[in-house]
Parts: sequence; structure tokens; C-alpha cells
Amino acid sequence: MQSTNVTRGRNQWSGLDWWPPIGWWPEPARDLLDPGSPTTSATFALPPKAESVHSARSFAAGTLSGWDMTQLHDSMELVVSELVTNALRHGLMLSASRDREVIRLSLIRRGTLVTCAITDPGAEAPVMRDPAPFEPGGLGLHIVESLSVRWGWCPLAPQGKAVWAVLSG
Repeated sequence: MQSTNVTRGRNQWSGLDWWPPIGWWPEPARDLLDPGSPTTSATFALPPKAESVHSARSFAAGTLSGWDMTQLHDSMELVVSELVTNALRHGLMLSASRDREVIRLSLIRRGTLVTCAITDPGAEAPVMRDPAPFEPGGLGLHIVESLSVRWGWCPLAPQGKAVWAVLSG
């Protein structure tokens, strides 16, 4: 897993207000890009509620349909489900202000590649773990890894992180 700081210049982004800057792409996945491929993106803010997982899947499916990339629907819906669930479980700060916290789902298209980036206010790095054989969970990042060309995370200054996965159409 690789991390990159996505702050640029004097602008400081946090997990609460990050929107992908024009042309943003995860640094550890830049070698996958075709030079000159145009960027298209769509971002959706999700409240800290379990229903947000369904909303995120629907947003991803609609966005991919609009981009005529329906071949990615199934894989993207699984990736989005796992990353949003992780953000809800592990990325939100336990505080009285939790109602104001949001998770952002950004889909960034460059040619035949689409990056799904989920931002949250948490600071802890995502950890791929090996759950016990009968443990009901813990395989989310394994699913993300198996469906993506590359995945990783990057801290956002002054707080938060973006967890991303690149899928190929």
C-alpha cells in the first residue's frame, strides 16, 4: 500500500471538504494513464448513515451509465460498497459533531480507467487483514484489491484521508 499527500501549494484539504482538484489522479497510479486523456469527475457527499452505502452504489451506477461504462457496474458497486462501509465504520470521528461529518465519493474518469476515491475525516490508515475462517467480515480490502488495477490511500492535510481504487473498463 502506498500513500501520497494530495495537498497542493498552500491549499489545505481535509476529509470534510475535499473535492478532487481538476486533473487529480492518485500519484501511485499515474503510470497507468495514457498521456493526454481528458478528466471527467463526479462527486457525491454522503451523510454518516448506513443508508449511504446504497446511495453510493446508486450514484456510482448512474455515473458509469452516463459515461457509457456499464461494463464496470458490478465491480464498481462492490468496491464502492466496501470502501463506504469502511469509511462509516472506521473513518468517522466519535464526537458530538458526528451529524455534520460527511463522507465523499468521487469518481474520476481518465480514458478507460475510473478511480473511486472515498474521503473521510479519520486519520488511521486502512489495514488489510486476514480474518479467522468463520469471522463475519474483514475481507473488504481483499475484495477491493481483487477487483481493482491498483488501490491505496493518501492522507489529507490537516485531517482525514482518501482511500482510492482504480478500475479498468
